[in-house]
Amino acid sequence: MGSYKILLFLVLFPCSDLFLSVNSIEFEVGDDKGWEVPPSKNQQMYNEWASQNRFQVDDTVRFKYKKDSVMVVSESDYDKCHSTQPMFFSNNGDTTFTLNRSGLFYFISGVVGHCEKGQKMIIKVLQETANSPPPSVQNGTTNSSPTESGAAAMRTGVSASTLVLFIMSVIGFIFV
Repeated sequence: MGSYKILLFLVLFPCSDLFLSVNSIEFEVGDDKGWEVPPSKNQQMYNEWASQNRFQVDDTVRFKYKKDSVMVVSESDYDKCHSTQPMFFSNNGDTTFTLNRSGLFYFISGVVGHCEKGQKMIIKVLQETANSPPPSVQNGTTNSSPTESGAAAMRTGVSASTLVLFIMSVIGFIFV
């Protein structure tokens, strides 16, 4: 009987990742428009897009573009569209950037004149919590891009009661 309990524990223990994992989401910047100079009538296009999404630590943002670049800069460089001292730079046409902390990230294009025409964006990454809420729902749809809408429903946190029940069930199998 003791070997049965050990075998059951060895089968259930790897499943604990199902309860404890938090999924990250990859967002495609600008959805189907990609990373480009916005039309003159909508210079806030990227900030509007960012404000419609909920970003969390370890999510990624993917920039797809042609003959351009992506930079992460300071707030003051963002405001002035200065690209001389980026904290991050990429110009490979398909850039993925991991949001590795909570707070604000400032993105600009490094091509001369593009930032001034509105090719810039601020992303706010939410504080890490043990049980983050799902994306907000308005009018029956989630505020999410097509690339992350299905994944957003899978983003989960672990409630204390779920964790306690899991631990108690494992202990119960070992000692009963």
